[in-house]
Amino acid sequence: MIRFFLFMFGFGLSVLGFMYMILYLNLLTIDYSFIEYLKFIFTKLECIQGFIGFIIIFITIFYRGDNNDICL
Repeated sequence: MIRFFLFMFGFGLSVLGFMYMILYLNLLTIDYSFIEYLKFIFTKLECIQGFIGFIIIFITIFYRGDNNDICL
């Protein structure tokens, strides 16, 4: 059950983080280069949470854990 909540938490973080990355794509229209855009993305906490959420999802899917877990 804890894996389900961790998965949903990671999913929420990744959705919010990647949403901000898409919103910040507007910086490319005001003469930011793609490298400057990537530097900007990796300095913003709301964008980094997308990667953190993706890591949490990856761990909850591929971590074996105990065999005593009840699967729904």
